[in-house]
Amino acid sequence: MSGKMESLELMHCAKEALLSKKAANITIFDVRHTSPVTDYYMIASGSTAAQLKAMVNALSTSLKTTGFKIRVSGVPDDGWVVVDLFDVVIHIFQTEVRDYYSIEELWADSPRVE
Repeated sequence: MSGKMESLELMHCAKEALLSKKAANITIFDVRHTSPVTDYYMIASGSTAAQLKAMVNALSTSLKTTGFKIRVSGVPDDGWVVVDLFDVVIHIFQTEVRDYYSIEELWADSPRVE
């Protein structure tokens, strides 16, 4: 565990932040038993670069109160941003970029979380 919040609680907090900015098609994989890197992978879609930026900002604002510092890789204008919360790694895509890379296939054998 990386911080004060349990990874499942962190994942739900992150999901709510994304939903507050109308994230679409949120898919969450529980990889605690298969990945030494993280507990959950979350994938979400947005329709524009501005929406991706809003989702990243919502995550930052929401998680600031928990003491987590988010690490962001990528830029919204490229259509793919990765937000690393250590216990939860979030991939935020523009829809067409998500369709192109189909990274869900990487964790297809992992249980999904609602």
